[in-house]
Amino acid sequence: MKKDLLMRNPLRQLGYGSEDILEKGAFGAILARAGLGKTAFLVQIALHTMLRDRNVLHISLDDPVDKVSLWYQEVFNLMVQSRQANPSPALWDGLLPHRFVMTFKVEGFSVPKLRERLTDLTEQNIFHPHTLIIDGLPFDGHVRAPLEDLKAMCEGAGLRTWFTVRTHRHEEPGPDGMPPQLTDLQDLFAIALQLLPDGQDIHIRQLKGTSGADQETPLRFDPNTMLIKTS
Repeated sequence: MKKDLLMRNPLRQLGYGSEDILEKGAFGAILARAGLGKTAFLVQIALHTMLRDRNVLHISLDDPVDKVSLWYQEVFNLMVQSRQANPSPALWDGLLPHRFVMTFKVEGFSVPKLRERLTDLTEQNIFHPHTLIIDGLPFDGHVRAPLEDLKAMCEGAGLRTWFTVRTHRHEEPGPDGMPPQLTDLQDLFAIALQLLPDGQDIHIRQLKGTSGADQETPLRFDPNTMLIKTS
């Protein structure tokens, strides 16, 4: 089952040469309006990373640890059930050591605090992350300076970092198709994918990436199953 899930990872179809999609020190963003599945999308990226025995540090600024853990359990079960199989307790138990959930209040989150807590984990040999997931960071304010500080930290540690970015229905994208939340931050991000609703389906559009920019991908996001799928 583990091998099957890895082989059928739909993110392979985005055309990236690396299994991680992101290189060391790089930033990636999943953009969408509220309620379209940004967290579920990133949980799938995290699970495919964990299936390769890589460690994921999931930082939530919105939800408590138990809710984040439930997201992982539900998405994992749906991934397995989509293969017409029953969830494997042994496989699930084997994945859990590769995930560490850390929570902050939005107003209490800062790069120095994250650096301190990350140092505590690594120096005590508790957890050494390969990938960071940062869910819930507001991109509507003055975020460039902390992102530059965070990027320097991630480059030094060789971490790949994914963010959820909340967009708004009433806002028009720029001439290049980029939502205003990332218009002035594009230089910090290697990859940006946007979830766009279309009837009962959600399209996945690549706004920035190694294989092109502002183009529709062959992938969809199913709002009923919370799974990435091919079109």
